Amino acid sequence: MASVEILYFAWLRERIDAPREKVETSAATVADLVAELAARSERHAAAFADPASVRVALDQNLSDFSAPIAGVAEIAFFPPMTGG
Repeated sequence: MASVEILYFAWLRERIDAPREKVETSAATVADLVAELAARSERHAAAFADPASVRVALDQNLSDFSAPIAGVAEIAFFPPMTGG
């Protein structure tokens, strides 16, 4: 098991009702972690209901759901960014 800090931004923060949480996980990849998080509560399940609408950064570097999380201290989830 590894301990990791999870950060939530925008509507993910609103759905989960927390800006961050520290979790113990045995997940190997971001996708595995998302599955673990979605099983934690209805709020988490709602936040991760559509993974295509969620982006992830590992230690402040944009990544994808297939990325391994071994050795990562911070994982941030946020909606896709738009510009104008």
